[in-house]
Amino acid sequence: MYRLKAIKSEKVWGYELWIASTHPNGLQEDFKEYAGGDYPLLVKIIQADDTLSVQVHPDDELAQKFEGGSGKTECWFILGANKDARLIYGMNGEHSEKELRAAINENRLEDFMNSVPVKKGDFAYIPAGTVHAIGGGLRILEVQQSSDITYRLYDWGRGRECHVDKGIACIKNQQSRKVESFRGAFSCPYFTLEEIFVDGKFTAPVSVRTESQDPADTVLYFVIEGSGLLNDRRASAEEIFAFGPNERIVAEGKFLLMRIAVAR
Repeated sequence: MYRLKAIKSEKVWGYELWIASTHPNGLQEDFKEYAGGDYPLLVKIIQADDTLSVQVHPDDELAQKFEGGSGKTECWFILGANKDARLIYGMNGEHSEKELRAAINENRLEDFMNSVPVKKGDFAYIPAGTVHAIGGGLRILEVQQSSDITYRLYDWGRGRECHVDKGIACIKNQQSRKVESFRGAFSCPYFTLEEIFVDGKFTAPVSVRTESQDPADTVLYFVIEGSGLLNDRRASAEEIFAFGPNERIVAEGKFLLMRIAVAR
């Protein structure tokens, strides 16, 4: 087991903590060494004091075409939310490229987007191609592909560079899933999440893999809330731990944990 140390990145809207990363833009060299190479996922804590830009991420095909990298599908677990906190989550219908360009140029893209109220414990899945933004007053656990490709469509007049051509090319008019309280487990083609409640003692194998080590076999446990011992080491809220595939987790105390793993 290895306790990971966050890398902080200040933003105009708040900050990010890259808490599990082998990506070059936020490399935890000790984590890369522990995992035995590049880990396919990137895990962050996002503290949004103000609204983020309206963004879209490419899928694997377009990311390779535009940037020579991998796509960015992600999800959000709400760690904390102010009373009136909201997300931009998808478009409110199918809109043509001409309509979107006009709305961006005329600073009225919000007329085309879904604005969704959220609370602590809610969960949103953001597949590549989904238009989205995090509103102010939110603290979020983000799990995503290990990619840092973001195309800003709209920045609320803050003057930062936008990437309208590539961003519009990436938009998919797909049905957004409902934003609701996390149901205990989630899986998609890239990652799996599972909540684990501990009140006393919990022990389990991390995985049953016995082959030569693959970085993707590493499993992460994030402490959502509570405290106690993980494998005899003190652990508290918002800490994250990496486990190798042949290890066991032994949790003692009162915890709510999130198990994060690469999808198989």
